[in-house]
Amino acid sequence: MPGTRKLGRATDHRRSMLRGLVTYLLENSRIETTVTRAKEVRAMTEKMITIAKDDSLAAKRQVFAYVTKESVVKKLFDEIAPVYKGTNGGYTRIIKTGARRGDAAEMCVIELVSKDDGKAAAKKPKKAKTKKAD
Repeated sequence: MPGTRKLGRATDHRRSMLRGLVTYLLENSRIETTVTRAKEVRAMTEKMITIAKDDSLAAKRQVFAYVTKESVVKKLFDEIAPVYKGTNGGYTRIIKTGARRGDAAEMCVIELVSKDDGKAAAKKPKKAKTKKAD
């Protein structure tokens, strides 16, 4: 359930931080942050993409209430959501990168999964078997 981690911040600060991270992720498709923040950002980003797949006025108003930039909302509805039209969830990926040097916090990269990522791995060309002539 999204929103159960407190992240060591007051409620208003935490909500504001998550809104900013979700907006930045949708804008740039990739961010580096701590693992616990990334898990919260993933939940909210996937909710925003699921809402945007509807493409109605009510959906746009719901996303505008959370995402902080108008240009990002336009990008979400015009470019990002149509890519995931036939997909139910799994729009983001978290890749752990190791510990941060200053305080040893576990860092990771969270990114939007592109449609061709899974297909490219599945469609690797197979080597043709050749029969030797006797």
